[in-house]
Amino acid sequence: MKRFVSLKTLGHSFMWGAALALSAVAPSFAAERLNLRFGPFEQSIEVADLEQFAQSGKVSTSLQLYTAILTPEFRKALTSRLELDPNLGTRIVEDLLKSPSGQQVLNSIRQAAPELSLETLQAGFWLAARQANQLDAIGVIKAIPQDTVTIDVTQALGIASQLNFSYWKTQGIQSLLTNSLPAGNPGFRAELDPSAPGNQPVREQFFSFFDDQRNRQLPVDLYWSSTNPQAPLIVIAPGFEANRKFLTYLARHLASHGFTVAAIEHPFVTRGGALPALNPDRLVPGTEFIDRPKDVSFLLDRFAELNQQPGELQGKLNTQKVSMIGHSLGGYEALALAGAELRIDELRDFCRESGLLERVPADWLQCAAAELPQNRISIRDPRIVQAIALNPAIGQIFGKEGLKSVATPTMILTSTDDRLAPAFTQQLQPFLQLPTPKYLLTAIGTTHLSVSDPGNFSGAVAQGTLVKERRGKEVEPLRRLLQGVTLAFVQQATPAAKTYQPFLTPDYARSLSKPELPMRLNTELPENITRWLSLASVF
Repeated sequence: MKRFVSLKTLGHSFMWGAALALSAVAPSFAAERLNLRFGPFEQSIEVADLEQFAQSGKVSTSLQLYTAILTPEFRKALTSRLELDPNLGTRIVEDLLKSPSGQQVLNSIRQAAPELSLETLQAGFWLAARQANQLDAIGVIKAIPQDTVTIDVTQALGIASQLNFSYWKTQGIQSLLTNSLPAGNPGFRAELDPSAPGNQPVREQFFSFFDDQRNRQLPVDLYWSSTNPQAPLIVIAPGFEANRKFLTYLARHLASHGFTVAAIEHPFVTRGGALPALNPDRLVPGTEFIDRPKDVSFLLDRFAELNQQPGELQGKLNTQKVSMIGHSLGGYEALALAGAELRIDELRDFCRESGLLERVPADWLQCAAAELPQNRISIRDPRIVQAIALNPAIGQIFGKEGLKSVATPTMILTSTDDRLAPAFTQQLQPFLQLPTPKYLLTAIGTTHLSVSDPGNFSGAVAQGTLVKERRGKEVEPLRRLLQGVTLAFVQQATPAAKTYQPFLTPDYARSLSKPELPMRLNTELPENITRWLSLASVF
């Protein structure tokens, strides 16, 4: 009897998720028929041909249509194996599958392959371990006694973001962060509350600028009040696929305290106007890593012109002193504009040599920049005098020393349950490079989108269909703390710096922490954590 695999017409980013799912969700190939479902599209290929590819790398005639996804990395995902002690193999697998981490992986797999029962899945792993004293995708697949399995590729992408070494390293260090980061003293008291709204009414104004030279349309929301012309202008940049409303609550909060805030929206630039067909490392053109920071510099040029023109904003746009706030890919922008040097040569090495389980979604974005022709790039804008990077995606693009060139005070937010830009490689290790003054805001148990505006969610990631996001009322203390420390941070560039300095301390962070949501604010990492991060970076 022939066995068939049904592959969907899908983007390469989803196929990478499927590849990881298939390498962990072995049952797919054991079935007589595998349905990889992405929307309404399906197409069948013979499993024997796919098995031949896994074993020899040979692509049969029937698989020619899929050569773009049948890469050496995909094959590696199918054939990677865990060798087991013949005397202990089944016991090890049994204990692993019963552990909380193992149960979490199994439950994630079942979300992508809902027709598989937990018992069937466990049996496949156990039988494969018993029969071969090793675990690999094909071996587990052959141990699953089920004719047809359907895999939801959207959910498979979520599994891809969960099954990575960086995320599990972060989980391993989470208790160390909780117990080792100075928590501050209880009983913090202050005469003012920086997390409370200011006393100035906020006005909002929409602008749309067009850069003729680069053919880029840039919508901008401006939030302002009776602005102090000496205060820095604040620019907020969202992450990949997010819009200018992503941090609306923070923009309004800062404007109510007298700052002018510009929330920019970058063009969603893709190749040919759609997601790149078959490569997660090409989700955006590599030039976006240059164009997005340049969008901010272009915006400052236009605002500088407005500042000189008659009107309500004349003299109120301090474009020579700018505080930059960015989330995720926007966090990269903030640090690049603050002076971090892009180390494209080191990024190319990582993208060429790393395997699937060594990458996270943030790396998929960064690897797009590997196509840039330069080895080292600096796009610093000297008008940026402060940088705040929230859950930044910066793990590889600045290399091992590029962040040492940052020329401004910085603040980094890291969330320990962030699966898209895991804390370990994307924030904690990079934080060690940054020069002082610097601050690390650590939120234990929060996720990539926990800081976003609750009323402005959109897209599959935001809705939690790809990865589970902790958002809404349960993480309100984090958003409140972010309002307070952000205001205190930007006030350091004003005459009110001394008044707000107490709110950049562990004591203030502790005052807003909850038992179910511990939060820390520190200027350095303890030696035991630093040693762990440095040691882990060589593996």
